[in-house]
Formats: sequence, C-alpha cells, structure tokens
Amino acid sequence: MLFGKEEISILVVSKSGKIFDALGDLLNGRFYTDIKQALSISEAKRLTLMQSFDIAVINAPLKDETGIEFAINLSSDNSTGVLLLINNEYYDRVLDEVTEYGVLTVPKPLSKQTLYETVNLIAATNFRLKKLEHTNAKLTAKMEEIRVVNHAKWVLIENLGLTEEEAHKIIEKQAMDTRQTKREVAEAVLKTYKTS
Repeated sequence: MLFGKEEISILVVSKSGKIFDALGDLLNGRFYTDIKQALSISEAKRLTLMQSFDIAVINAPLKDETGIEFAINLSSDNSTGVLLLINNEYYDRVLDEVTEYGVLTVPKPLSKQTLYETVNLIAATNFRLKKLEHTNAKLTAKMEEIRVVNHAKWVLIENLGLTEEEAHKIIEKQAMDTRQTKREVAEAVLKTYKTS
C-alpha cells in the first residue's frame, strides 16, 4: 500500500453512478476501503451525519442543489478533503467562491487519470493534515500539563513556603514514587488545597 496501513473513506456525491464506478475501478485494491455513494445532497448529508469521510468527491450539479454550498460546509466543518467537479464554463466563478474554504476544484470533463491523481493528492494532503492534528493535540495536552503543574507549584509555594525549585522537586518525586504523571500529582495537590 502506498501510505502504509492507513485507510481512507470516500463519499462520492453524483446524480449518476459514473464517477462512483470510475473511482471504484481506479482505486480497487489500493488503500481506499470504504467508498460510499450518494445520488443527492440530502442523501449525502444523511451519510455525513452517520459517518465522517476523509474525502468527498462532489460531481456538480446535483438533482437537489448545485453542490457548492455542501462542498463549502463539508470542508469548513471538519477535516474532510473536498473535491468539487464543476462544468468548465462555471469553473472560474466557482473556483473564486470555494478556494478560500479549502475546496479543491477541477473542471469537467476530466480524464480518469486526472480524477485518480487528484484523489491521490487529496489523500496525501489528508494524511499530512491528520499527522499535524495529532501533533497539535499532543502539544496542547503538554501545555495543559505544564499549566496544571505550574499552578500546583505556586500553591505549594504559597502554602508551605517552598521555593519554586523545591516545589518542582516535590511534585517530580511524588510522581516517581507513586508511578503517576506529574499532572496527576499536581491535580492531587490542587484538590488538597481546594484550588482550581
């Protein structure tokens, strides 16, 4: 597989099954394992309520809407990579409308090879975005831990008359002795002195 053991879910929104069938054929046996089809925007909205998708391919226009508003909403509300296929005559106007929301727009007609390459581009971008989100979540948790530990150190300083270094050593030693994280020890200190 191209990207290791990662799997990607794809939602194809099109009033015909042509794009769905083409993607199924092109991606058969690749890292894509979950490809679902919606024939209308209302059906696509129902599917996105039940499941999140890594990639959405919207073949505009659709039976009930143009698909542009749905593409914008889907791209803005979550980390779904959105590919909007639009008739060549409307391409420039729609491109100006959706680019700021991160919607990738490709004019129709397009070849199967272009469709394949574009979906692979979105998949690669999606993997990178997921890694960045994971890194960001780890950094956010670390910053919160530092905030809690620092608060606990100041509580110990105020209540026990310690220096910052002494308070830090107490929290660190307690964490090692009890096999807890420094954050858990710090939260216990805050609970003991009933501060938040």
